[in-house]
Amino acid sequence: MSLSPAALAARRVFAAASHSHQEGGARTWKILSFVLAIPGVAVCMANAYMKMQAHSHEPPEFVAYPHLRIRTKRFPWGDGNHSLFHNAHTNPLPGGYEDSHH
Repeated sequence: MSLSPAALAARRVFAAASHSHQEGGARTWKILSFVLAIPGVAVCMANAYMKMQAHSHEPPEFVAYPHLRIRTKRFPWGDGNHSLFHNAHTNPLPGGYEDSHH
């Protein structure tokens, strides 16, 4: 397999750049972190906060579809009807949502 002269020249340039002893790489990443990463995280946090404020905190209307929440065997913990990571606000039981005290 022979490489073209342009490919060989590019390979030499990249190899030389990887062995340089300059500290420019660390400085570049530090600047990128402060200029792009931190403001990017702040914008994402602001977006999540605004979406949370606009979100309705009422659960959707319960529809008892026959193929959902099938219990063929009781769970081995608690009353046997709640899953291990049950959340009364978001996860309905087979009979509907539990009464929430929010």
